[in-house]
Amino acid sequence: MRPVPSAAVLLALTLTGTACDGGGHGTAGAPGVHDPYFPKAGNGGYDVAHYALTLDYTPATRHLTGTAVITARAKQDLSAFDLDLVGLHVDSVTVEGASARWNRTGQELTIRPHDDLAGGETFSTTVHYSGTPRTLTDPDGSEEGWLPTADGALGLGEPVGSMAWFPGNHHPGDKATYDITVSVPKGLQAVSNGELTGRHTHDGRTSYSWHTAQPMASYLATVAVGHYDITRTTGPHGLPIVTAVDPTQATASDKVLARIPEVLAWEESTFGPYPFSSAGAIVDRTDDAGYALETQNRPVFPGAPDIGTLVHELAHQWYGDSVTPLSWRDMWLNEGCATYAEWLWQEDHGGPSAQQTFEDLYDGDDAAVWAFPPAKPTSAAHISDSPVYERGAMVLQKIRQKVGDDTFYDILQGWAAARRHGSASTADFTSYVEHKAPDEDFGGIWKDWLYGDGKPDRP
Repeated sequence: MRPVPSAAVLLALTLTGTACDGGGHGTAGAPGVHDPYFPKAGNGGYDVAHYALTLDYTPATRHLTGTAVITARAKQDLSAFDLDLVGLHVDSVTVEGASARWNRTGQELTIRPHDDLAGGETFSTTVHYSGTPRTLTDPDGSEEGWLPTADGALGLGEPVGSMAWFPGNHHPGDKATYDITVSVPKGLQAVSNGELTGRHTHDGRTSYSWHTAQPMASYLATVAVGHYDITRTTGPHGLPIVTAVDPTQATASDKVLARIPEVLAWEESTFGPYPFSSAGAIVDRTDDAGYALETQNRPVFPGAPDIGTLVHELAHQWYGDSVTPLSWRDMWLNEGCATYAEWLWQEDHGGPSAQQTFEDLYDGDDAAVWAFPPAKPTSAAHISDSPVYERGAMVLQKIRQKVGDDTFYDILQGWAAARRHGSASTADFTSYVEHKAPDEDFGGIWKDWLYGDGKPDRP
């Protein structure tokens, strides 16, 4: 993410549901995974393998009809399990084709299948739902979820906004593949993650089908509905690149988006092979969202991005999208790496060196950089604050100072390769660094720069 100031209005959550009761020999999966900042996010007892989402959206009425078919594996004997879903009306739920009882409490959709599920069993849950999807307000005041736009809508999910438009296990620790089909009034387009696999027009509506073959955290899923100029080009090794640009942003975006192949080639040389089967960008109007977001395959930008923002969001395809944080406390692994990518781009393209950028930050008068350590944000409202970005990048520069360029770039590329398409914690990263440079002592860096309060002593 690359945040910019935005206004937000807190929307109240309403509950809908049908009561359920009953028992079984299994136990209920936990209604959250105890994330340190979003404890109700995600659910216990199962892992999702695949989401098949079929959506029908009409911007004029802001009405969404959806069917979510969720394929998952039970991690224990389950008598019940939860999905995260905010707002929207649940019309019916089935598990393995049999009607299931369910109830709603807050963001929890608790499902009790007709028969208990055995640990290790793969099962399919189908949820039919409808209504007006909501725009949610993050603890930091930014808006996420389903954002109506001038000619359509934009679905953005970081950190938990995806639960506003489809039910799921909405925590970055559970990644899955996706098929997303969106039907919209003829003349509009629907753009999502992955590759377009079909387009069909019937009775005045057009359906667009998108397939994401590599695992994706739900907060990286997106749907963009509206009028777009679609451009298809290729990048390194023939990589398909699809950009979707609101016509009002086309002229301002042309030059910078034309550099996507160049940026990807540079990032491959720096971070290793690109981890996905397509790339690109979605550019909407400047007032459609208050931030850029690294949605998988094609980041979303509010208006034409500058080159630094493009570098940042594309770097997230390695750090954040392919290697995803295990919890929201680990977000500096995303943002510190993507911010450092900007520093390296400047260093390699006639700008200041990463060391100079580091020193300028250290000597600067921005006290916000030192408000808290990057690996310990003070609350959910601060996971997108400066220490997570700038001080997170400073941690990487300290590692580079310690080990030298050869080992440092081995660490950058090796980390992306070792955790490719998985989730990882800060402890996983520090252990990996220590493994790659076993003769070095990183204790001071971890203590002072990663976990320490306040501004460290002069480096």
